[in-house]
Amino acid sequence: MFLVAADPAHGLVAAPQSPEDLTPETEEALAAQQFTWNEEIEAYTREAGHGPAAVDGIAGLLRELGHYVFSSHTPLARRR
Repeated sequence: MFLVAADPAHGLVAAPQSPEDLTPETEEALAAQQFTWNEEIEAYTREAGHGPAAVDGIAGLLRELGHYVFSSHTPLARRR
């Protein structure tokens, strides 16, 4: 299982629930999307592209690989 979310401090985050979620195929797919492993938070992170479409895209990719995924993004504040 993965959590995919945009985080102000880390960008786009794809966090596995356990090490068993990190199959070679999954790690390769995330690396191809420019994610790198962040040991501090034990998750894959990517600084660029962390809007709602990016969250949904990575969540979809992980689902295609057979993972259960929770995803979340915060709508942008409306400008006045």
